[in-house]
Amino acid sequence: MSLVRRATPEDAQEVLRLRQIMIDSMFGADRSTAWHGESLPTLRTRLAEADGEFAAFVVDHPEQPRTLASLVAGTIEYRIGRTRNPHGTVGFVFSVATDPGTRRRGYARACMGELLEWFRAHGVAQVQLTSSAEARPLYDSLGFRPKPDPLLELRL
Repeated sequence: MSLVRRATPEDAQEVLRLRQIMIDSMFGADRSTAWHGESLPTLRTRLAEADGEFAAFVVDHPEQPRTLASLVAGTIEYRIGRTRNPHGTVGFVFSVATDPGTRRRGYARACMGELLEWFRAHGVAQVQLTSSAEARPLYDSLGFRPKPDPLLELRL
């Protein structure tokens, strides 16, 4: 029996807590949590959509009831097709986080496995993510490879 399950609306507060752990670990991150209250209703709605283009997979904390140990979330996006991806479906992985007290137990790997299966089941041809140096060995072991083109961003 797998420890991994699909996150539900009841997990939303814990999903935000683990996302904040991930955010706090990034260099130069804004550690504010003021946005959580505004984000929570939307997250609950998205977690309730079983057939949507968003999924989160979690592992429950083994010692603390109603607490999550690990989280992986992803979305499916459409981009105009091209060689090796004529249908244009692209998966994007984000918010990979494990509670500091439950790391090195394989939870993130197990959650990633479920998310990758979810992508496959939805016809996703390629999956992208950004990685910290600490997480890079996990992604390398799953077959992710760096791309030469840099990511640019514009905030509106």
